[in-house]
Order: sequence, then C-alpha cells, then structure tokens
Amino acid sequence: MSQRDLRQPHSFPRLRRGRSSLLSSSRSDTSFRLSSMNQRTMANDQQRLLYLFELPQEPIQTPRGGGSVQFKLENDDTPPSVATRVGLSPSVSVPVPERKDVALQDLGTATSIPMGSAFSFFLASHRRAARDLCNVFMKTNGAEDLMQVAARVHGKVNETLFIYAISFVILRKKELHSVRLPTMVEVFPSRFVPQEALSRAQLQVNRMDPNQSEAVIIEHGPEFSGSPVKPEHRVSYWREDYGINVHHWHWHLIYPPGMGVDRDRKGELFYYMHQQIIARYDMERLSLGLPRVQKLDNWRVPIEDGYFPKLTVNNSGRAWGSRQDNTLPKDFRRTEIGDPVDITDLEIWRARLLGAIHQGYMVDRNGDKVPLRDDVTSGKRGIDILADALEADADHSVNFPYYGDLHNIGHDILAFSHDPDNAHKEEMGVVGDLGTSLRDPVFFRLHKLVDDLFQEYKLTQPPYKEEELFLPGVRIERAGVVRDDEADVLLTGWNTREFEASRGIDFNGRPVILRLTHLDHKPFDYHIQINNDLREPKEVTVRIYLAPKFNGREQEMNFMEQRILWCELDKFTVHLKPGKNHVVRSSKESSITNLEELTFKDLENSGPGNSSEQSAFNFCGCGWPQHMLLPRGRPEGMAFQLFFMLTDYAKDKVSNPGGVRRCANGVSFCGMQDAKYPDARPMGFPFDRRPAPTLQGLPVNTTADYARLGNAFMHDVTIKFLGDKLN
Repeated sequence: MSQRDLRQPHSFPRLRRGRSSLLSSSRSDTSFRLSSMNQRTMANDQQRLLYLFELPQEPIQTPRGGGSVQFKLENDDTPPSVATRVGLSPSVSVPVPERKDVALQDLGTATSIPMGSAFSFFLASHRRAARDLCNVFMKTNGAEDLMQVAARVHGKVNETLFIYAISFVILRKKELHSVRLPTMVEVFPSRFVPQEALSRAQLQVNRMDPNQSEAVIIEHGPEFSGSPVKPEHRVSYWREDYGINVHHWHWHLIYPPGMGVDRDRKGELFYYMHQQIIARYDMERLSLGLPRVQKLDNWRVPIEDGYFPKLTVNNSGRAWGSRQDNTLPKDFRRTEIGDPVDITDLEIWRARLLGAIHQGYMVDRNGDKVPLRDDVTSGKRGIDILADALEADADHSVNFPYYGDLHNIGHDILAFSHDPDNAHKEEMGVVGDLGTSLRDPVFFRLHKLVDDLFQEYKLTQPPYKEEELFLPGVRIERAGVVRDDEADVLLTGWNTREFEASRGIDFNGRPVILRLTHLDHKPFDYHIQINNDLREPKEVTVRIYLAPKFNGREQEMNFMEQRILWCELDKFTVHLKPGKNHVVRSSKESSITNLEELTFKDLENSGPGNSSEQSAFNFCGCGWPQHMLLPRGRPEGMAFQLFFMLTDYAKDKVSNPGGVRRCANGVSFCGMQDAKYPDARPMGFPFDRRPAPTLQGLPVNTTADYARLGNAFMHDVTIKFLGDKLN
C-alpha cells in the first residue's frame, strides 16, 4: 500500500504507514532456537507474541505460522499426535519454561467461562473474569515474560477471553507499544463467514491430494444472513461488514467499562462514536429507501425483526443463538452467568436517567447532588458523568446501584431473548458480543434508545452563541470534492479483501483464503479555497461533515431534522498564510478511519521501522474502516450535502505533555494514545446542540443558514452506487 502524504501537522497528526513498517527490537532473544541459519529471526516483541493469536481453538503445542513455528512447553505431557500435524516439521522452536508462579488458582474467575462458549463483555461476571486474567498478564515484565505466562494459560481459559486479555495488556503496557494486533478476521474467521462455507472448505481440503499445495478459496458475497424478502435484509451487507464489527471490538478494547480504565473524555467518546454509527446506519437506510432506525423504547412489545446469524462461536462449531421474528423480550434469568434482572429495572433506570437530565444533576451514593455541567477546574464534562452512569461503568458511575446498568443489561436481555432462563441451553445471540453485535438489527434500536438519552441531555444545553461559531478574518470562498478530475460526484461499489482463514481454524495445515466482498468507494480529494484577510498567518481547524439532503419523504430537511444525521468525515489543522489559500486533502487521510486490517502475513513480513512513527499503531487499529467512509448512495445518484467549517485552532488545541505517543488515524472516534483528546470543543460541534436562534440578525431554520458565517460553507454532492466491483 502506498504511503500517505504528510501535509497536515498539529492536532490531528499523520504518520507514514506501510505493510513493512513495524517496529523491530534489536535485542536478541535466547529463548528462540532456530534449526537453520536461513530462518528469519523472531528476536522482536512482535514475533514473540504474534502466534499466541493464531489457532485459538487448538492446543498451544499445535504448529503455527504455516507450520513453521511451535511452542514447546517444558514438562509437557501432550501426546505427540496432538502436538504435530501430518506433513509439517516446524523449524522454529519456542521454548516455554515451566512457570510455578502461574497456577489455575491465580487466575481467579477467569476459568469460570466454559471453553468454546461465547464471551460477553456486557455480562458483569464475564467482565470480572476479564479483569482477573488481565491482572495476571499485567504483572508480566516484557514480551518474553508475557509470552511464557500466556502460553501456559492458553487452553485453560475461554478462547475469546484469552484473546481479549492479551490484546488488552499489549495495548496498555508501555514496553509493548511496538506490538501490533492481527486482524480479528483471521483470529476468529467463524465470526465473519457462515459455518456452511467453512464446512465446505474443510470437505474440499479433506478430498485434496496430499501433494497439492494451492490454497482453498472461500468466496463470500456482501449478503448472507437472509433473503431480500424482508426489508431489513437489504442492508445486511452494511451491518455484517467485517470492518465495522472489528472497529466496534477494538474500540471497546480501548475504552472498556469495569476494567479500571479512565481515559480522557471516555464517556463522551462512548456517546459520540455510537451516535455516529447510528447516523451512518440511517444514511445507509435512506440510500435503500428504508426508514430511519426507531428506538427500542418499549420492552413490553415483541421485536418485529428476528436475526439468524449462521455463524459459530470462537471457531468452535457451537452456534450462536437465533431470535425469531416477533420475539418478546423477557426478564433475564440466566443465573448461571449473572444476577436476575427484570424488564422493570430497565424502565426504572431509564426514568431515573431522564429525571437527572432534566433536573440538571445526578445524586451520588451519599445523597449529594452532582451537577451535569462542564467543570473547568476538574476537566470533567457533564456528558462524561451521564455516560459513565448510562454505560454503567461501576468504577466511575456516580451512583451505580441507583442509576443501574441500562446499556449492558439491555444487550444481555436482547442477547438471551430466545432463551432467557436457559431452559433450552442455547448460546447467546450475536448482539451479546462486542465483535458481532452490529450484525443484528436490534443493536441499532437499542443504541437509538441510548442515543435518545444523550440527545435529551444535549438539548438541555444552551445553543452556541454567534461568537462561538464565528471566526473573524477567515472566509471559505469555495469548497467541494474532486474524483478522477470529476467534481462533486462520488462513486461507491463492491470491492474484495482477502484473509487467511487457516490462521484461525486448522484445516489440516492447508492454506484457506477468505475472499470477502464489501462496500467501498473511489478515493477523492477535498478542495477548499480560503481567504485569510488577517495580516498574519492563522492556524485553523477544518471540520468536514456529510448528511443526506432529503429525508425519507424526499423533503429537504430543516436544521433539527438533519442535526443528528451529520457524519464526520474529517478534521485536521492547516496553517493559513495571509491572502488566498488552496487546501487539498485526500479522503484517505480521514481523522475517523483506520486504513486497513493487518493480517498475520503483514506482521510476519514486518521489518525494522521508525519507533516514533510506529509506537501508536496498535491504538490506531481503532478507527472506522476506510472502505466504509461513504454511504452507498443510489444507482441514479443520491443528493448529499457537505458542511465545511473553520474554527480557531488557538481555542481548539489541547495542552498535552511533551513526548506523548500520538495516534496516526481514527483520532476523532478513538482519541490519542497516552494523551488528551486533541480537540477542546464538544464532539460533534457545531451539531451537538440546538441551532443558534439567529445569525447575522436572521433566524436559523436550516443548516445552510450557518453559511452566513464566512467560516462555514455548504455544498451539494451526489453519491452514485455503481452496482459492480470498483476495481
């Protein structure tokens, strides 16, 4: 992949990135013995830990790395038949000495989740198990120590829990900032393609001549969960996209509740990232002529749309639970994994949260009032306080027993709606798992309910004053987009990406490739002509949003109707010289996106790199997928609007300590590693509040009225869906 242009510095920095740009440690590792001098060295942190992610369902002694690497546990009594595969003779031996400091009793509740079953971070008991295992891994010192402890724990705890915990620790231990995580698509391919396709591949492998070496290809189109007979299935290609589901997994890995993590503006990011997901889903639905998402505000009526995922858990072959159409949510009674919860509890918690929003304060455990307002002294924002209670982070909620666990328990009740009391011993539904929950239409109805509470809070905030929106002396003269020398017409269509399913599932040592079809778009550039009428240079933040021009009735939307449909496309800082400035920005540089999923092969082929560039890449694995930056649009073209706004960087910038590790991409949704969120304004500004009553002495009715301010600009564009592959 070509390297990215380094044109925009400052608050939303860019790092050069390529497939061979991983950090490599120069230190040797005597624990790795190579049988041949021609074998590539594994003497770096990345290679020490990479193969712990491979074949999570198989014993740790199973050869990995295409059969070239094998963990050798000291005093191991595993039968040779388990530790080897026909035709494979590993050339790299990874000794794992016996660790007397790691015993099953040291793992706490981490062993309580059965092997092969689903792991749900929405369940309090599973969060406790994750915290216990992460605590064990966090006590290690360096990559080799972590590798040894994790290898000994492998096979003793649930597979998804193991991957979650080792990922969590790698992201947080400073000495492991050079290590990058392989894509979840290759670690757990059964989460992304139906079991039927994987079974066919296994049959094909079984019938192959032992001397054949070519890979088996699994072709997977953009839809599979259901036929287009039901309207909701028309948008399954979007919900089931591998990129957005990996993004959701990775985001919650960085910002988990109940894990002692207290990152800057964590609660506000929970609100904003999920609000943007709902807005993007609504844009996709409007592209297909479907109505916008309706919130799940009545738990006493059946859920109209069922969901049948056709996937298996943890590559184990155990099927996820399915929900029939018109399933009625019921009280949670899976006492083997959690305390009982009634539907009434959800209703009470929602009422209490609404009451707090409109009263302007919450009540802590001592009965004291905690105002829901921004505190300049502490840096705590009202929306963070609300979000910590709504997401139910027991560590940070102002009053967990009183305001409850609306978000997490909502996921739990929906995930077990088909078998709420374990009468049928069915597995949870996909909405209970961080890496699969977006596949289910009910996810968006639940999060529309959650977002509705945040919007209630946002509407209690005073509108921005004209002086907060206006930037004197700077004017946008023109702005638009250009693609292949054509202006203001953007193209979407299908594209493909390949992954190695055989890195996550053992196909008798044979290579099996997933070829996934997904939505994509042609790259484009933003062009912005700006006049700086000041006599000195000026640094400004450029904010770019996209929204549909018309609603579902093909009527042009007013400000309030369009307000929560604006999707952030980019945010960056530019240095304006006095006079005319022409700013060009590539869509590939978006501040919300993560360019690509890194495969095992990418990481195996990594070479020495620049540590200042690469130390933050794991954190940057968080981000909206680049191929999903634009909505689908329509074959005949669909009208959208771009909104450009310039704000004063002097007021936007945030003071961060020198030498912090910065994230290259996905900043708007994921923040920055070891640093404060790099924008002092509320997330979603200026659309996070009601419009200013008047601007320039005239009332505000539509977003276009903001263009009266010289530092804002509206522009119409068309998005066409080609209906075939882009390349």
